[in-house]
Amino acid sequence: MSATTDRLKQSVIDKIDDARDPLIGLSHRIHANPELSFEEFKASAWCAEMLETRGFVVERAVCDLPTAFRASIGSGPLVIGICCEYDALPDIGHACGHNVIAGAAVGTAIALADLVEELDITLVVLGTPAEEGGGGKILMLERGGFDGLNASMMVHPWTSEMTGMPCLAVTHFDVHYHGVEAHASAYPERGRNAADAITVAQVAIGLLRQHANPGDQVHGIVTNGGSAPNIVPAHTVAKYYARASTLKELDEWLPRVHRCFEAGAIATETSLEYVTHSPPYSEFLIDEPMAELYRANAEALGRVFAPPAKRVVAASTDMGNVSLVIPAIHPTLDIGALPAVNHQAAFARHCISPNADLALLDGAKAMAMTVIDLARGPRRAALLERRYEHHAPQ
Repeated sequence: MSATTDRLKQSVIDKIDDARDPLIGLSHRIHANPELSFEEFKASAWCAEMLETRGFVVERAVCDLPTAFRASIGSGPLVIGICCEYDALPDIGHACGHNVIAGAAVGTAIALADLVEELDITLVVLGTPAEEGGGGKILMLERGGFDGLNASMMVHPWTSEMTGMPCLAVTHFDVHYHGVEAHASAYPERGRNAADAITVAQVAIGLLRQHANPGDQVHGIVTNGGSAPNIVPAHTVAKYYARASTLKELDEWLPRVHRCFEAGAIATETSLEYVTHSPPYSEFLIDEPMAELYRANAEALGRVFAPPAKRVVAASTDMGNVSLVIPAIHPTLDIGALPAVNHQAAFARHCISPNADLALLDGAKAMAMTVIDLARGPRRAALLERRYEHHAPQ
């Protein structure tokens, strides 16, 4: 490593340490004000405002998404994007630690803001809403929000340190059954029970799981099962996710899942309707050279990466869709939460712990140092050949 690179890396470490209190304050404020997908007005505004005070030019409500933003600084040919998530989960708040993601993204930007000319880069922070089911990044990709980027990155709180989280492709959909209401005691023969349709479908799905390929998953909840015990339910609703190892395998798995729901409709003489709420999320294609740079920088800060797990723990993210078209990484940060795991209320409590605060600062430092490596190292030339531009169908 050159003396100049050493100096630049020490500079970003110092800047993040200097901004420690505002960054942790941002994370804790977002955590205390959880907002659901596409409703992250406070979190989006707080992140954008902090970036504006550090010289970023901020475009709000980009891509026809009120809580999305694009903040940029610099004019260099190498354009690197830092993705900033901030949506929460229903009922359990920031149980996936998006408050930490937001703080780390803003911290990375603050650390690099004064160095963009020396690094000859353009730095872009993308405020990406609705990762928890809305596919905000996919919509932004399709609407030009990622245009011009040569590389992208983000970090994510987890139960271990990894250079990349295994990701499954996923599709989110609601299932509506429409039947006929009737008095459940006096005239049950005149009814067509939409709740029974869901029961049949759930039994069929349970049996289908025996024949699923590795990585194939299906899980869901019933959100409307009827209104009263003495009324045959005429309308019921369930929310379901179907996952597979890749988008290609998801295309093969999903029709088998749909046939289970169709069986419920046939058996109960009800009608079936699907409603989708986002485009499918894809698998993740890790940019291995960038991931190795990140790992070396994180280890230099004292982060300890987990050995290969005996059990593959996989989730899904719309950052996967970004990774298919832009070199990307999505490392995880151990916040010391075990035995609590993501999407548990106990994990949410850990996301404002001292360990989580340290992870935020280390994640920001490691990303900023990785940007320096990309800007000054041999990877730069290859990345300059991969500029992303969305082309709408003619």
